[in-house]
Amino acid sequence: MEEILQSEVNEIGAIKITDEVVAIIAGIAAMEVPGVTSMSGGIAGGIAEALGRKNLSKGVKVEVGEKEAAVDLFIIVEYGYRIPEVAWSIQEKVKNAVEDMTGLNVVEVNIHIQGVNIEREQKKDLLEEPAKQNKNI
Repeated sequence: MEEILQSEVNEIGAIKITDEVVAIIAGIAAMEVPGVTSMSGGIAGGIAEALGRKNLSKGVKVEVGEKEAAVDLFIIVEYGYRIPEVAWSIQEKVKNAVEDMTGLNVVEVNIHIQGVNIEREQKKDLLEEPAKQNKNI
């Protein structure tokens, strides 16, 4: 059974938003920030991806009250980006996206940096550099 975050009743009917919807909105908004390589979803997220299913809420935990939400994001940052600036950008983008699309008041956006992604060419350069320095000695 899906947990209902926000339920609003008007003269026409009810509007219900599940926690999964808020998590997807937050995950997509975070991935749009330059410097975010991926979201860290743990073992369950990795299994879903291995089976060919894209998990848009991977690396996102949402806690919602009646009209407020708190979001935790677990991300991998691309090497070379300033982590505090990436985190601040994620907080702003996620807060705005969730509030605009759901009407919930986002009280917290907590960023958990789970790692740094080093592209293969950068990794190769980093490994070759000490070897070059040793030859010059």
